[in-house]
Amino acid sequence: MNAFPTTPGQPAIPQPAIPGQPGMTPITTSMTTPITAARRYPAAPLVGVGVAVFNDAGAVLLVQRGRPPRVGQWSLPGGLIDLGERLTAAAAREVYEECGITVDVGELVGAFEPIYRDAAGQVEYHYVVLDYWARHVAGEAAAHDDAAAVAWVALADLATYAVTPEAHTLIHQAHAAWQRAATSHTAAGSR
Repeated sequence: MNAFPTTPGQPAIPQPAIPGQPGMTPITTSMTTPITAARRYPAAPLVGVGVAVFNDAGAVLLVQRGRPPRVGQWSLPGGLIDLGERLTAAAAREVYEECGITVDVGELVGAFEPIYRDAAGQVEYHYVVLDYWARHVAGEAAAHDDAAAVAWVALADLATYAVTPEAHTLIHQAHAAWQRAATSHTAAGSR
């Protein structure tokens, strides 16, 4: 069982590790609570995570959205953070829930703040999404939860999936971070 500190001076919150993956980011915990706030016309911005997952070939995992907003569009897997959940734990859980795979979550690579207004100008959706890169560890990607479809996509083929300009930029930033981590891991192993 891994333990993550809460705030300085507070006791650590124990969180179970991914089954069969010692030392990996937790994907579930009985100590968190899913957010039940309204997504449409929220009282406050909703905080979530997005994850650019790369396989050994460097392809990125995309999901086709199955729910509003952006139903039918391709993007990165992700979703809302549960109350009491750490960011990287949320990232690993969301990928597992939407795609059925386990990942090793890397560093934060960006933030995205989608705000959608209705015809009257009222905020209909407002999210603050913190995006991470991750390495595929195990499992065969398949659509689950609110994903209608999944696909491993070479970066050169992103235009085929009509990802937003923001997602396109973020995926390239995440890929660069993934490559740096792979290079430093390889260099460390050759010492």
